[in-house]
Parts: sequence; structure tokens; C-alpha cells
Amino acid sequence: MTVSRTLFGRPLRAVAFDVAVSAGVLLFGLAGATNQPGGWAASGVGAAMAVALLFRRMHPSAVTVVVGTLALVQVIAGWGPLAFDVAVLIALYSVVKYGRRLRDGVLAGAVAAVGVLLAAAQTPAGISWWGTAMWYALVTGAVWLVALNVRTRRLYVLSLEERASTLEREREAESRAAVAEERTRIARELHDVVAHSMAVMIVQADGARFMLDRDPEQARTAVKVVADTGRSALEEMRRLVGVLRDAGPSEAGGSAVVADPEHRRLAVAELPDLLARFRDAGLRVRDTVTGEAPTLPPGLELTVYRVVQEALTNALKHAGVGADVEVTLAYTDDAVVVRVVDDGQGRPVVSPALSGGHGLLGMRERVTVYDGTLTAGPRPTGGWQLEARLPLRSEPATEVIAA
Repeated sequence: MTVSRTLFGRPLRAVAFDVAVSAGVLLFGLAGATNQPGGWAASGVGAAMAVALLFRRMHPSAVTVVVGTLALVQVIAGWGPLAFDVAVLIALYSVVKYGRRLRDGVLAGAVAAVGVLLAAAQTPAGISWWGTAMWYALVTGAVWLVALNVRTRRLYVLSLEERASTLEREREAESRAAVAEERTRIARELHDVVAHSMAVMIVQADGARFMLDRDPEQARTAVKVVADTGRSALEEMRRLVGVLRDAGPSEAGGSAVVADPEHRRLAVAELPDLLARFRDAGLRVRDTVTGEAPTLPPGLELTVYRVVQEALTNALKHAGVGADVEVTLAYTDDAVVVRVVDDGQGRPVVSPALSGGHGLLGMRERVTVYDGTLTAGPRPTGGWQLEARLPLRSEPATEVIAA
């Protein structure tokens, strides 16, 4: 069972504190009902001030006007300063701290200064008028300055909270934009894979049609290629739909993907050229391949290539020129494991390129397409390590998608 911590839409602790303050002012007013100037009439003024203070947080300016008016009635009646007049100081504090505009607090301070003079004018004979006025002025000024300091700190904290909230929203928006951008890139690259598969299927199907009567064995081979290629294309399409199922027009920015005629599919066979380019850039790259490389789906080869590329880019940015980097590509019976480790001992780049912090996010998105896992983090001995594990499917998908 959850206990509500609010009352009338306000924190319960604040409500309890305001009730206690109002009760204190009310007791001051009732305690002197029999011997104070004005008797019960003055106590009624004090009770009205106490009731008004209950709303000092929600309506500070209105409460200050009410309390100030009641204090003026008291002065006109000639009852002089009484114990419940502490409500005037509480109202002054409230309007300075909680008022929407500081102008209200300044105006309340000016009115309070006039009130100080009027209260001092009712000083009993034999007591220094100036001394009383100075005392009231010091107390009132101290309350006003304390309230101003609390108001400044409160607004500062609120601005920090708002700034933190804004930064959080911006970070989330950037992350969503990065995911949408990466999904668009995946869609374009997988489109190349599927388009290639469709072209192969068309060529083989046409060949099988012409060779069906002349060379049935060759026709059967062509039909088998069509079937295998179709299964592979179907699997790639299934992965694409799985990744982009929730990506609507608004998430993807509402713009269509523009085909890039120079865009080509990258494969594991091109990794040596990629490593050579990073060696030319200054990294000491060592590469190791273990296990027997199976025939990988083109999309999976592209993922392996991109993971290695992004990991080496991060090593060049953060570890620096001259860092030792070990790239390991391990083939097992059920997975492809990519591991990139650097020692972090390179020379920092003089003017490093700004990073949006979405490199790992993009790699994780790619690896997730193939139900893989990605782990990355600093090494205890220094440097950084990254490992991506991409499971292999034992058989091509044979499921049929209903229209």
C-alpha cells in the first residue's frame, strides 16, 4: 500500500510546516486577548493573518497584500506592534522567496519600510523613537535579505535541474537519431545484398528455362542455386524487417533512402586492405585468423567489416598514433568472434576529430541484427578491448512469409 505524500497537490511536509507556522501566529494572537491593546478585536486581526499564511506558498503576493492591509488596520486603530505581527515578516519572506517576479518582493520591502516608520511612531513615551525604528528596520532588512538569498539559491537549483533535464532530452534525441541513421545505413547495405541475390536468381532461372530440355542436370544445378540464393535473400529480408519493424517515417526522419551509385558491398576478404590503411595511418596493427572460414552471408560479412573498421577508428582516435592493436578473427562451429585490443600507448592526436559518441551504438545495432553480442570497455592494464560475437546459422532459413 502506497501512502500519498501530497495534500491538495502540495508536498505533505510543506503543508505541515505552513500549518505549524499559522498555528503559532494564531496562538500569539489568542495568548494576549485579555491584556493586549484592542483585546479580542486585535486577536481577530491576528487570527485572520494566521489563516492568510496558510496560502503563502501558492499565492505569496496576495497573502502579503492581505497581511499588510490587516497590519495597517492595526496601526490605524492605534494598537501598536503586537506579538502576532511576526506574520508581517513571514509574509515578507514568502513574497521575496516564492514570488513570480522579484519586483513584487522589492515593492513589499518598500511597503515594509513605511510600516516600520508607522510602527515606530507608536512607540510608548520614554522609549527612544529612533532606537525602535532602527531595531525594526534591522530585523525587517535581515528577513528581506535572507529571503533574497534563499530565492537566488532556489532559482539556481531549478535552473540546474532544468538544464540537466534538457541535456537528458537532447541526449535521448541524439541517440534516437543515431539509431535511425544506422538503421537507414543497414537498410541500404542489405538492399544491395538482396538486389544482388535477386539478380543471381533471375539469371539462373532464365538459364534453367533454356537448358531444361538440352541439359536437365545443368538445369537442376541452376534451380538449386536459385533456391539457395532465394533462401539467403529471404533471411536477409527477415533480418531487415526485424530491425526496422518499429521504425516509422517520423523515427527515420521522414525521408526516403537515396541510392548511392558508388556504394558497394564490403566483405571479409577486403579486411587486409582496411588493416593496411590503418597501418599507414600510424597504428601498429597485428592480425590473427583462427579456425576455418566458412561461407558467410554477405550481410554478416559486411557486419564483420564494419565492426573492425569502427574499432580501429576508435583506437586511432583514443589510443593515438603508434598504439599496438591486435585484431583477432576467430571462426568456430557456431560463431564468428571479432576481437580488437589496443594498449592505449600511442601518441594522442593533436587535433582529434569530434565524436558524437555513437560508434559503439552503431556497432551494437549492427551486431544485434544477427542476434550477436558486443562487449567493450577499458582493460585493467591499460588500453581498450572490444569483442563481438556473431552466431552462425547451421542451415539457411526455409520459412515462408505469408502475403
